[in-house]
Amino acid sequence: MNLYLIRHAIAEEQHSSGDDSQRALTEKGGKKMRSIAKGLRILGVEFDAILSSPYLRARETAEILGNVFKMKTQVVCNDNLMPGGDPAQLLTEVKEKYFVDNLAIVGHEPFLSRLVGLLTAHGSPVSVEMKKGGICRLYTDDLHHATMQWLMTPGVLVEISEE
Repeated sequence: MNLYLIRHAIAEEQHSSGDDSQRALTEKGGKKMRSIAKGLRILGVEFDAILSSPYLRARETAEILGNVFKMKTQVVCNDNLMPGGDPAQLLTEVKEKYFVDNLAIVGHEPFLSRLVGLLTAHGSPVSVEMKKGGICRLYTDDLHHATMQWLMTPGVLVEISEE
């Protein structure tokens, strides 16, 4: 299984209500995410399913991916992808519910870095810098151990989309 760990795109600094979960993508963030998704398509990336944090900025990022990739299925929100979520619990749910080859997981830092550490370094902390809109591709046979295949910055993917 290919796991595409995707950090949400650029979002508002704060929501007027003070509720962090309601921070939306900025116009620039949405536009950049569409270019990032186009770059992924040019590289031949495919998604069979998209899981997202229920936070607005992550859902909006996931919806942009779904639209650019012309996905027939809806984005599925998972509470384990919220900031402070449990990567091990997320993997248990993925094992039980998702029998796919290519799974996009849209979330937040430092959760995504913890997930990389859990899968590639047996739970040891891993220093991975995922910029907003950055993507890490992991390959795993069993969701216990994975190999990092690549980590791309948003800028590289935007450049690919403009070629």
